[in-house]
Amino acid sequence: MNAKECIRPVAGGVEIDLKVVPGASRSRVVGLLGSALKVQVAAPPEKGKANAAVVKLIAKTLGVGEKAVRIVKGETSPNKRIRVAGVTPDAAAKALGVGA
Repeated sequence: MNAKECIRPVAGGVEIDLKVVPGASRSRVVGLLGSALKVQVAAPPEKGKANAAVVKLIAKTLGVGEKAVRIVKGETSPNKRIRVAGVTPDAAAKALGVGA
């Protein structure tokens, strides 16, 4: 699979499909898994802690503020779609380690 399958351009930024694994030993971007980007977060999947950790990890990795990252699908699922404002697909793929 390639980054274009999980990172799509939208007005003002990108949407990224994620497979989130909460409760990991550390928070990190793992790489592509099928048509999604696999991320691990140390936070547990309770009371929104894992979602907050995903937003923080993606914001830090892409060099944007946390307010620029928003979960648009999958709040209660490990399969999520996030929207990131102010980033191009190529820049996102490079920063996330899945593109040139």
